[in-house]
Amino acid sequence: MKEVDVLLSGASGFLGMLLHTQLCDSGSVVVTLGTKSTNAIGCDLSQEIPVLPPVHTVIHAAGKAHTVPGNTAEEQRFFQVNLEGTKNLCQALERLPSLPKAFIFISTVAVYGRSEGNRIGENSSLDGKTPYAISKRLAEEWLYEWAKEKGVVLGILRLPLVVGPHPPGNLGAMINGIRSGKYLRIGKATARKSMVLAEDIPAILPPLAEVGGVYNLTDGYHPSFGELEETICRVLEKPLPKEIPLWLAKGLGRVGDLFGPNFKITSDKVAKITADLTFDDTLAREKLGWKPRQVLDVLPEYLK
Repeated sequence: MKEVDVLLSGASGFLGMLLHTQLCDSGSVVVTLGTKSTNAIGCDLSQEIPVLPPVHTVIHAAGKAHTVPGNTAEEQRFFQVNLEGTKNLCQALERLPSLPKAFIFISTVAVYGRSEGNRIGENSSLDGKTPYAISKRLAEEWLYEWAKEKGVVLGILRLPLVVGPHPPGNLGAMINGIRSGKYLRIGKATARKSMVLAEDIPAILPPLAEVGGVYNLTDGYHPSFGELEETICRVLEKPLPKEIPLWLAKGLGRVGDLFGPNFKITSDKVAKITADLTFDDTLAREKLGWKPRQVLDVLPEYLK
């Protein structure tokens, strides 16, 4: 069986779809793996993985995220997919005549477990307490030992909010809220957050596959909520959102706490919206030549 350039897991996800498109456009031969029928290899990572083709580089972008578990079974699903799924993938690779040269793992800044802070670097302690954060941290640690033992170059990307066309999550909610006129600004909206453009990430993969290492990626500017709101309002030709005083938002958050973490407004969500949380990507710039675009410069293209 002929060696393929890239084995990509998670190609049907938000980031994975963009990675798949750009890798194929660059001329790479890509084989995708995942649960959806559109994948070349259909499988559930938490189960035994079928025969894989010989491959030069693995990009493991599949994972469970973006949900708050409501019970123990839902908590365990994070570990089944993010940790055990990673182990299963590596065990399937071990059955090949030769291992890939490089393994790139898409991780998250959630492993740091920080709700606020500025320019948090890769050497900061990994204190994430959510099932998502813990499962990703354990997967990182397991991969480190596996790659070291097997002689595979391991690259780990810890990503903040990923921005692209039709973004999901909090940014998508902000866009939809402003578009519908149902969005309110909390306080002065000066809190800055790290984010990165999904379409910039593929450029860093070739050098990462050569040298390996652990890297934060950001756009280097870390826009504030206010700047995001103003950009979205300008492009959508909507008035700036009305402001809720911070004291009122905190009060509503305490009320929301009574209904559980999935409620729209909780103290934790208010705290996240009103505190800086930025990460340092100096290492990626110095070692991998990371030269990202600023989210605020590209976001208008996604809103048209």
